[in-house]
Amino acid sequence: MSITDGKTAGLIRQSFYYLRHGQTDWNRDDLIQGSTDTPLNDTGRAQAAEAARYLAGADIALLCVSPLDRARETADIVNRAIGKPIEIIDALAECAFGVSEGTPRGNLFTEWENGHTPEGAEPYDAFMTRAIEAVNQALARPGPVLIVAHGGIYRAVREHAGIPRTGGVPNAVPIHHQPPTEHQPAWRVATMK
Repeated sequence: MSITDGKTAGLIRQSFYYLRHGQTDWNRDDLIQGSTDTPLNDTGRAQAAEAARYLAGADIALLCVSPLDRARETADIVNRAIGKPIEIIDALAECAFGVSEGTPRGNLFTEWENGHTPEGAEPYDAFMTRAIEAVNQALARPGPVLIVAHGGIYRAVREHAGIPRTGGVPNAVPIHHQPPTEHQPAWRVATMK
């Protein structure tokens, strides 16, 4: 288990869990997925089943899920162990990367963050606004909630919670978030693996 502390800004102060979808073939091959609806592969299904074991005893009231198949299937596998309601939130979908979808990742994310938007893609600032609004929509529900979504959505969580970037968020590794308090002024983040 790892612990990270960060400064808060912009997230509803509510305890929650976050789970990026399990692996797809495009993840394995390091291709940009974006809004392309790629399914989980066998590794991704096994990862989701392992995540379910970690989450089975967690205090979760609701799953808030991206509409993309890879997130929905991950949520369905996890929910076999926890048996809670599922709510699809369309705005939790991954960023659309336009013509770059299906191509090798390379430096795309760094260039995109610096204002170089691929043809047909969502601009970085617009996506980050959509993403944090979607996360806050989930956090406004009675919780704690489990958000099952994408690496791009978690990029917005990190930015608005002041969580340092230490690389990408791994596939299907549950992350528990506890909000700042009077005695702990930063978000507390712990991976459950």
